[in-house]
Amino acid sequence: MSRGISRIKHKSCFGRLDAKFGRLLKLLSVRNTNLLNFASVTLRTFGVVSIRSVAMAASEPAGFTNPTNPKEAKSIYEFTANDINGQPVSLEKYKGHVCIIVNVASQCGYTKNNYAELVELDEQFGESKGLKILGFPCNQFGGQEPGDAKEICSFVEKKNVKFDMFEKINVNGNNAHPLYVYLKHKQGGTLGDFIKWNFTKFIIDKNGQPVERHGPSTNPKDLIKSLEKYW
Repeated sequence: MSRGISRIKHKSCFGRLDAKFGRLLKLLSVRNTNLLNFASVTLRTFGVVSIRSVAMAASEPAGFTNPTNPKEAKSIYEFTANDINGQPVSLEKYKGHVCIIVNVASQCGYTKNNYAELVELDEQFGESKGLKILGFPCNQFGGQEPGDAKEICSFVEKKNVKFDMFEKINVNGNNAHPLYVYLKHKQGGTLGDFIKWNFTKFIIDKNGQPVERHGPSTNPKDLIKSLEKYW
């Protein structure tokens, strides 16, 4: 019984955390210097705590090739990432396609809606416009992607995901995947370039350039107007 109560409290905690984060995102739109300074300190502190306490460090497999200095890369095509089955994939395969790169999680308050709408975008524009969606599981935010590759695959199959899923990675900190070092450098976010939460979305144009960054509270379908600029 005590274990059951513990699990319920654990899930409830995540729910409250997601709700509070959503309210914080809205507050960031307020142009108040004192508020922004306070939020900046809060977010940076939270980011460090999150990274150090719940991150699952992703080691680079043999044969993994990425730029020595990711910030100097010319496009995403210079990077390699392992797919969900552990096989290296050169991102050059996405050349000529508009892409959405998104860090995903299975137990987040944003999970249901984001997966549903990402699937809709894939179905609507995958064949007609050549849209490619790249999902990168990450456990750095509230420990909300704790499963292994098999468990993640099982979860996304139930969500009818057909777009490309990759191996679980870190997106912040010293062990951040080189691709995310590059993405954050090219498209910095509000109050710092670090990723703030699950389901941060980067739009990549047909030349492999990160052209837009959208936060977790932006629904995938709200990206359509932006995507239309790059078809």
